[in-house]
Amino acid sequence: MHTISTRGGKPLLTAAIISAATSSLLLIPSLAAAHAIAGDRVFPATMAVDDPGVGDEANLVYGHQRVPGDDGDQSINTFNFEYDKLITPRLALSVDGSYVMQNNPTARGFNNFGVGLKYLLYVNDAHEFMTSVGVNAEFGGTGSRAIADNFSTISPTIYAGKGMGDLPDSLAYLRPIAITAEAAPALTTGAGQPNAFNYGFTFQYSLPYLQQHVRDLGLPQPLSNIIPIVEVPLSRSQGQTTGTVNPGFIWINRYGQFGVEAQIPVNRASGSHVGILVQAHIFFDDVAPRTLGKPLFQ
Repeated sequence: MHTISTRGGKPLLTAAIISAATSSLLLIPSLAAAHAIAGDRVFPATMAVDDPGVGDEANLVYGHQRVPGDDGDQSINTFNFEYDKLITPRLALSVDGSYVMQNNPTARGFNNFGVGLKYLLYVNDAHEFMTSVGVNAEFGGTGSRAIADNFSTISPTIYAGKGMGDLPDSLAYLRPIAITAEAAPALTTGAGQPNAFNYGFTFQYSLPYLQQHVRDLGLPQPLSNIIPIVEVPLSRSQGQTTGTVNPGFIWINRYGQFGVEAQIPVNRASGSHVGILVQAHIFFDDVAPRTLGKPLFQ
């Protein structure tokens, strides 16, 4: 349920945490179920543009990027974390935060903490379509003064995903394609602070879908569980658009996923070098369906 971010990063400790989590996930080869499903389609939990599903899950993302600052380029490393809890099978509550390390000027600390609500509005299994609505709020003054803003931001958001499994047999090899998108105005509470419009989309080609629902090509592990992906998170404020193009991949199975993406700035205002995102994600609704992954109300 994370909001779109055009900047990211993390300390070295994060790499160790993600490595350990990934090692445990790689011991489980099969892809069975996950939290965002429409028909035969599994929408993975993407890193920069949120997926259209709801679920009990934990998400860790490390990001590194260099962006323009007041005194030249600024290197930013961020450790983002989020926990989502199902209130009902269709309604999820999220809490999130991030620890930021930057130079020029040197500063480190927590960014403002946020909460969100997300409701699964509609699912069409036959056409592999899913849409949700939600609202995310970042509370000003809850983070470090060196890092966080002193004003809050509220973002009502719409999410959508469409798989191409309903294409005719003549286009069978296009059926693994899926597209997801989200859009959200970011409304600030600070006097004189500009609002923004955040939006983005992803393009995915699911090798698990290819193997299971189009043709079994005999791809070995871990290749058979990989989803190549391109994410494009964008933001427009005060007449200027910033964002990145993020090519990468997600390895997914029933219990979680691991992902890596590059972050290619779309213009100078978005960054000066290619950055990176690294993700470890756990599906509690499959890891512990009777405890952590059980909705509070059925």
